[in-house]
Amino acid sequence: MNIVQREEKKFLINALQVSSLAARFNATLTPDVHNSSTGYIIRSLYFDTLDDQDYVNKVDGVELRRKIRLRIYRTDADFAMLEMKQKEGPYQVKRSLRITRPHVLQLIQADYSPLLTYEDPFAAECFYLMHQQQYRPKTIVEYHRRAYVGQENHIRITLDTNIIATESSFDFYNPQLAMNPVMNPFQAILEVKFNGFLLSYFKDLLQVTNRSEISVSKYTLARSFSYGYQL
Repeated sequence: MNIVQREEKKFLINALQVSSLAARFNATLTPDVHNSSTGYIIRSLYFDTLDDQDYVNKVDGVELRRKIRLRIYRTDADFAMLEMKQKEGPYQVKRSLRITRPHVLQLIQADYSPLLTYEDPFAAECFYLMHQQQYRPKTIVEYHRRAYVGQENHIRITLDTNIIATESSFDFYNPQLAMNPVMNPFQAILEVKFNGFLLSYFKDLLQVTNRSEISVSKYTLARSFSYGYQL
């Protein structure tokens, strides 16, 4: 199991700011090892309870909340990462565990028994939680990410664009999965993740945003349209 604990800030920016920030980051930070010349694709499948408790907690601004998801970076991958993000105010802990592709397909069918075959206690915790609270697949979200890292305070900065999603199919590994935009295509989400405090050097790099923080998540973006319709 991998554990990451840090603070996270998010900003909504426009296409011009994406280009300006990417140029700054390329000149001053270290590109993520997975970056190509333009970044990489992330696809996540989110689970939630039958009554969408995690979504409601996020929208209502509940101090303690969680998200459970599967994540892949290629549709031909033979595994996925099972991740749980838990937040308390601005701070978050993300735990993740590598799950085989056959087990991923069982989890998507709400069969969580494969988690009991993993020795890591995190797998047993996920089994109990997802089984006891009746978690089910809710949406698949995909986006394009450019990521940069700095050694100071384990900083990680990401630019996420072309955010698309679907709630009509959970064919997670399908490379031709039909999805729709859930955000203005001329906007992007800038995320700044760090431990401790943000050094003034990085604050100067981010001044081009001139924007207030936002609390929106990609999961709530993906669910907001149909959730309002269901109500």
